[in-house]
Amino acid sequence: MKNDECIICNTKTMPYFNKERYNIPNAEELTRELVPVEFHRCPCCGFVISKTHQNLTAAQWGEINSDFHHDNENNDRKNLGFNQPPFVEQAFMIELLARNNLIDDSAILDYASGYGRLSHILKKYYGREIKCYDKYIKSLEQHYIDDLKAGSWSLVINSAMFEHILTRRDLDAVNELIAHSGALFVHTVIVEEVPQDPNWFYLDIPVHTAVHTNKSMSLLMEQWGFNSSIYSPKSKSWVLLRQNYEDIKPIVESINRELQTSWLWGKQGFMDYWKTC
Repeated sequence: MKNDECIICNTKTMPYFNKERYNIPNAEELTRELVPVEFHRCPCCGFVISKTHQNLTAAQWGEINSDFHHDNENNDRKNLGFNQPPFVEQAFMIELLARNNLIDDSAILDYASGYGRLSHILKKYYGREIKCYDKYIKSLEQHYIDDLKAGSWSLVINSAMFEHILTRRDLDAVNELIAHSGALFVHTVIVEEVPQDPNWFYLDIPVHTAVHTNKSMSLLMEQWGFNSSIYSPKSKSWVLLRQNYEDIKPIVESINRELQTSWLWGKQGFMDYWKTC
């Protein structure tokens, strides 16, 4: 694949905007050798990616990731409170799906798990132990593995990684871990159209390299063989499923009646809950 081709649909991408500076605290020191950052957009599926980040060496990209996440963690995330994934709600969603047999919970992997916050909550409050993998970070408190065994995981959790990718291989590496009948749990920002704004909040993070749209995610899940999806506004997460939605719709509706709120939203194909920026 050529560097100017969309990693989702292979259409030639076009320059979208340049980001001259990052506005978050400590950004100047972290990004001194990174800016200006050139973002491109796919005119077909709307996917946006940083060409500047794509041109970094593996060592440079690894250093940026390590420096940013360690700085963020050591400052108790005071700088980026809005960027904290809703781990409590995600844990509840996973339990909700598992206990209603919407997902198989026999082999769960949290891929790109960071410091294992979600794993910690699942273990402490639900008694559920899951495996963790992260290329850059490890915590002694969680069960990390290096042997990922492709095609062996009934559920792969991917919380806040889809915005950190550089290549199509980064995405396919996640999908290849999922069993033939397995599911993918995704937390990221997905919009109808990415704002043409260098100061947009989601791209004001030095390690955020890509933004997905409803169309790009629809194409991606079709390419990977998923048929339906469920979204929870509370957990800000999707689960991509092999089942047709008509087969699971009664269960989703039953859960919402039980909780007396629309906790889950589902449809055949990608659940494009966020129709606006």
